[in-house]
Amino acid sequence: MQIGFFFWPYKPQLVEQLAERADRYGFSMIGIADTPGNAMDPWIAAALAGRATRKTKVAICVTNLVTRQPSVSAAAVASLNLVTDGRAILGIGAGNSGTRNLGQGKSTAKELGEGVRFIRRLLRKERVPVGDGEAYLSWVERPAPVFLAASHPKALEAAGREADGAFANYGLAAENIRDSEKRIHEAAIAAGRSPAEVEIWQIGALDCNEDGELARNKVGAMLAFLAGYVIGDKNLETRGVPEKYREPLLELRRRYSTRPGEADIKLVRELGLFDYLSRRLAICGTPADCLAQTLAAKQAGAKRLMLTVSLAADPVKTVELFGEHVMPRI
Repeated sequence: MQIGFFFWPYKPQLVEQLAERADRYGFSMIGIADTPGNAMDPWIAAALAGRATRKTKVAICVTNLVTRQPSVSAAAVASLNLVTDGRAILGIGAGNSGTRNLGQGKSTAKELGEGVRFIRRLLRKERVPVGDGEAYLSWVERPAPVFLAASHPKALEAAGREADGAFANYGLAAENIRDSEKRIHEAAIAAGRSPAEVEIWQIGALDCNEDGELARNKVGAMLAFLAGYVIGDKNLETRGVPEKYREPLLELRRRYSTRPGEADIKLVRELGLFDYLSRRLAICGTPADCLAQTLAAKQAGAKRLMLTVSLAADPVKTVELFGEHVMPRI
């Protein structure tokens, strides 16, 4: 089982500390989120992480096609691939805090698929027509993989058709993993690809702390944030949500913030959603709790986990405890 983690790059020191621990404990991937309203620029942070690591893959997890022009993101990840000696990955998503906090909207699943295809062509040094001209990156030495972050059925299918990999934010329960991977695999086959061509990483929140109650209380803000992707605005039955949670989740969607804080933690509890969302979207508690939950995700079919520590009580301590007590058992 491969495990990575991603985070909001609040400060250069945090990026360097987490990058060092990613290499030390054998994490397969470290990811930097693109959230300008909450943290520093992801490409600067990713370059710092790339220079502070020697083995771990460095991903943008994730940017978007709205505030970042696709040709520019292609050039940026090609540059990061040079800095990291071929360890870079570009993650593309519809946009949540990365667009909403700048007053922008989201990409549709169709736009995501088209954007990923466009970027992959540029990274293969193809000349791609754009308007009256063309985009061309003649200096690229090797193409970095392009992943699509997907929470909804149509986006999961776009990942299967177009991307090198998927960050599937759909849930860690067996039925969630089965449903998300089925959509990706079926779309790949329909597009004439082998499902093995699409590397799937399941997304979740991580908070590991000796004080398990502190971790569980703190993870509520990240649960509200991740649920904002999974829920969408309608058709919760197609997203594997039991009927009794659908109306509370829609209320959460209406009221949660893309600048998370204590209010989101209280909101998750107030709406009676903590137990459901933590089971579906999180690994949290003491190191022993986190080990048991990680093994459960593995048993449920997850081959790769990409876990956000953005809003953990102590992100560095979370990675250290997970690295010391869980990684050796996985």
